[in-house]
Amino acid sequence: MNLPNSLTLVRMFLVPLLVVVMLTEFEGRLVLGLQRELVGAGIFGLASLTDWLDGYIARRRRQVTWLGQMLDPIADKLLTSAAFISLVQLGLAQAWMVAVIIGREFAVTALRSLAHTRGFSIPASPLGKAKMASQVTAILLLILGGGPMPQLAPLGTVAIWVVLLTAMVSAADYYRRFQRLTAAKVADVNVARERRRRVG
Repeated sequence: MNLPNSLTLVRMFLVPLLVVVMLTEFEGRLVLGLQRELVGAGIFGLASLTDWLDGYIARRRRQVTWLGQMLDPIADKLLTSAAFISLVQLGLAQAWMVAVIIGREFAVTALRSLAHTRGFSIPASPLGKAKMASQVTAILLLILGGGPMPQLAPLGTVAIWVVLLTAMVSAADYYRRFQRLTAAKVADVNVARERRRRVG
């Protein structure tokens, strides 16, 4: 287990801790003497930092592994989904928006899995990375806006609309690339069959 994969596992273990902190009714809304929202934002921020750090270390040390490529998107989806669902439960985000955002994650995961079974992969795009950055920003703004910094709440509302937009655009981009790669794969197979037929 290398360091990048260990950081990914740390991110996954932080997910239940985030949910407990966000949804448990602590006395005085304090956790270890701090406001619950500040602690929740800190946990989410730390988990999000590991997302950037594990990728950076994996590329820098050339420790990109199949396990890491599988675990990293799962950890990301667990973290953001848990955070968004907690925000809905707290009345800080609209349920239909979160349902669309999480539904997009499952759809893209299914598309990438289907691509894998067909012998090719769909790498993350700049749009996908922008979507992740907008999610982290929106979640932090909404958490803090629901607690010690209410002035951030309007910015959080704007940010979650940005998340929704980037999620839909990036999903369409994934589908477009899936269609293009599928067509290229079919063309390669047909060419190979034609060559075998001619040789035979």
